[in-house]
Amino acid sequence: MKTYHFIAILLTGGILASCQSKQQTPTSAPPTVSVKTFKLNDGTLNTTMSLPGVLQPYQTVDLYAKVNGFIKNMTVDVGSQVHRGQLLMTLDAPEMTAALSQAQEDLHTKEAVYHGSKANYDRLLKTSKMPGTISPNDLDMAHAKMSADSSALLAARSAYQQAADLRNYLEVRAPFDGVISSRNVYPGAYVTPSDKSSNKPMLTLQEQSRLRLVVDVPEAATGYFSDKDTVHFTVKILPGKQFTAAINRMAGSLNDETRSEQMQMDIANQGKVLLPGMFAQVMLRLTNAQKTFVVPQSAVTQNSRNIFVIRVVNQRAQWVNVQKGRETPDSLEIYGGLKTGDLLISNATDELKNGAAVNTGQ
Repeated sequence: MKTYHFIAILLTGGILASCQSKQQTPTSAPPTVSVKTFKLNDGTLNTTMSLPGVLQPYQTVDLYAKVNGFIKNMTVDVGSQVHRGQLLMTLDAPEMTAALSQAQEDLHTKEAVYHGSKANYDRLLKTSKMPGTISPNDLDMAHAKMSADSSALLAARSAYQQAADLRNYLEVRAPFDGVISSRNVYPGAYVTPSDKSSNKPMLTLQEQSRLRLVVDVPEAATGYFSDKDTVHFTVKILPGKQFTAAINRMAGSLNDETRSEQMQMDIANQGKVLLPGMFAQVMLRLTNAQKTFVVPQSAVTQNSRNIFVIRVVNQRAQWVNVQKGRETPDSLEIYGGLKTGDLLISNATDELKNGAAVNTGQ
């Protein structure tokens, strides 16, 4: 029994000695991490975006008949260069010619009747100056007859002008300078007033000496462009050749389906090197009008919850959540609770915990 009691005393003493030893060992402070830093400054980030575009005629119009008739003759064909007001084709409509002749004859008749009634009224009016020669009623009747004939003459003139205007529709003229790009009718064909939903146009006229380059810009990039900005583009059939153009028009609204804004550039095409309908690859330079914070890619890190940079405050690491903007292989824009002059760690990592002691060498 004494032996067991002695062993228990020894064990108890050992445990107490061990606890006292642990309590006397001082706790070591976490090590200070040496880091490289840089001062945050605002700046601009220039990036590029490549988008598909299409070349369109500056003006294009499908020409349809305005009246029923047969094609009498045509003075142009596909590829013909025409000028504004030039006669392109003539239609033949015998019934319209007859209607014009009838309207002209009716006009002459109404003119003769009016002149007769006016002469009669003038004579009665002159004679009525002598008292008792012409009754007031006869004079009023003559004046009413002259007024009615005058109205009939005006109506005949309007009818004749209408018939003449319709007769002019038998001549199809070019509304602007351009090139005939398609032809669907030939002399002898019967044509009627139509639209695109029911029939092909007689001719299609395009202005090809000047083109429109049309590009749909995604919503996220619309804020980086303005009128007169310069863009560059290439076409597949001319490898190695680059063209330059300025932005002339922007839609100012987004397409509901594509969520993009249409942008147009005017292209001088005097030599007709480019053709309407060609696809182009457009290089757009994205430059923010307002300066933002631009940092190296290595200064931004993330974990499963946040994207952040690490700011050094009083030799302590401080995580600052940020949002990314545009980026290049080396740099990117960031937005968050930062200010110019903040000291950021160049190589951020989530292994450097928030609040950890750091040594910047300063």
